[in-house]
Amino acid sequence: MAAGGFCKLPNGTVVVALNLPSPTAPEGSVRFLVHAHNRARALTRLRNLGLRAVYLRGNAAPPTPDEVTAVLHHPDGLIWRTAPVAGVAAAPDLVQELWHPVRALLRRPTAQA
Repeated sequence: MAAGGFCKLPNGTVVVALNLPSPTAPEGSVRFLVHAHNRARALTRLRNLGLRAVYLRGNAAPPTPDEVTAVLHHPDGLIWRTAPVAGVAAAPDLVQELWHPVRALLRRPTAQA
């Protein structure tokens, strides 16, 4: 089950945050942030990318103010990064991963001759 949540902005739009299982790491997850007119459109944007079984039930993990700022400043309004593993405290010397545009996930590796 994907954890997630949303927050409504003063202009009426919403930011939806979803933690989805990572296809590469069995215990890891990926956090998606989507800015849209409403929750349904945000989920539709993810479904159009091929994430068909994406649902938002409840508001258990809403986006933080830093996440809202990050997605509002991105021109696509759709970003992702690996989510921290629950229960594991991050060391202060570890650098936090930056947000990636969704285009980075959709790129196919180029064939080399």
